[in-house]
Amino acid sequence: MRQAILFDLDLIRRFDVPGPRYTSYPTADRFTDAVGPQAAAARLARSVQKGRQVPLSLYVHIPFCNTICYYCGCNKIITKDRSLSARYLDYLAREMDLATQSLGLGQAVSQMHWGGGTPTFLQPEEIVRLMTSIRARFNLLEGGEYSIEIDPRKVSADNVALLAREGFNRMSIGIQDFDPQVQQAVNRIQTVAETAVVMDAARANGFASVSVDLIYGLPFQTLERFGKTLDTVLAMQPDRLSLYNYAHLPTRFMPQRRINAEDLPAPEEKLAILAMAIDKLGQAGYVFIGMDHFARPDNELALAQQQGGLQRNFQGYSTHAECDMLGLGVSSIGQVDGMFIQNQRDIEAYYTAIDHGHLPVMRGWEMTEDDKLRAHIIQALMCNFQLSLPAIEAQIGQAFNERFATEWQELASLAEAGLLELRKDAIIVTERGRMLVRIVAMVFDAHLRQDREQRRYSRVI
Repeated sequence: MRQAILFDLDLIRRFDVPGPRYTSYPTADRFTDAVGPQAAAARLARSVQKGRQVPLSLYVHIPFCNTICYYCGCNKIITKDRSLSARYLDYLAREMDLATQSLGLGQAVSQMHWGGGTPTFLQPEEIVRLMTSIRARFNLLEGGEYSIEIDPRKVSADNVALLAREGFNRMSIGIQDFDPQVQQAVNRIQTVAETAVVMDAARANGFASVSVDLIYGLPFQTLERFGKTLDTVLAMQPDRLSLYNYAHLPTRFMPQRRINAEDLPAPEEKLAILAMAIDKLGQAGYVFIGMDHFARPDNELALAQQQGGLQRNFQGYSTHAECDMLGLGVSSIGQVDGMFIQNQRDIEAYYTAIDHGHLPVMRGWEMTEDDKLRAHIIQALMCNFQLSLPAIEAQIGQAFNERFATEWQELASLAEAGLLELRKDAIIVTERGRMLVRIVAMVFDAHLRQDREQRRYSRVI
């Protein structure tokens, strides 16, 4: 059934508070150094000894960018020195060797994603080199989902053809906004023409899905200007579209200090931009997947949601989130057999760890049984907008509203406000509540309950 969404301005004003995005539960800011290299290596080995039931998912972080986009909060290194990437690829290969000491060679992989930074900072021969390194250690299954983040300013049609030959079949293209004044203010000058070249080449080379990223709330954006950007993007007919909220946190992300807060759209204008965007996407036939993701009805994400198989991980919504995920590269995050594992965020610390012969793990989290239960609940709500209670009750051996008595009271309050319906057998997020599903998920975050005022998150809208 197609997921509908209603933009309820009064409801959004009331509940637009800071909150996690729940690409994991517990969220990454909860990770501790109790999980280190030895614990991670042991967990990798244990996952094999137990007999893995599903293939692996690989995430590869390429941190380099040619230029700085002022809005960016990613872990990146701004450089034009191409020798840095050559050294980095050496260490990625060595990290894979360390991982396969525990996993063994030839583990099956059904999903891979290269993120950044800018993965296409790599030269064509370096892309081939890295893919060769990966294939030498892992078995990339036929028909898997292999995706890469693209900066179209640095990618030609020949580059896209190379990516296809190397096995990539999905891509995510950063756009953010096509308006020249907005681009100037965030230091990302990108033409429609160079973006179209990449999208056309992706289709010509058989890419199964092309996704684009937009951001609302950037400096100088207005209803009219962003409407034109959306019209241009929709004419390109992407398979998926992500519409991210710009969170201005200059004390946390230094590049944002170059953005003048006075140039940002007023809160009412920002909400109007969002409402307009949702309306345009709906009229164009896109299905609301959740939070800030939209897809064509025949896209695999929309189909997975219809079938109740949509999941969520560190790359966002996914059809393979049940896989163990192995993170490779600086700052990458993985999840193996109930353990979250994050690599060193500083590149020199990353190199030093590998030089010492151990996995470059900085921190992580070993999930408790309560964590796993709450993660399942949050996953169901955020992906399918509903939670079946009988299955949970059979698992825990008691009534849901007894085990989660405090949460049930909070849910009742959200139900009165119109965000959800409480039934004997289910929790259903309403059409009005779907834009605010993070608010519903936060009810079940036991860690957030303890220190919500001390945590820094972006607003849910």
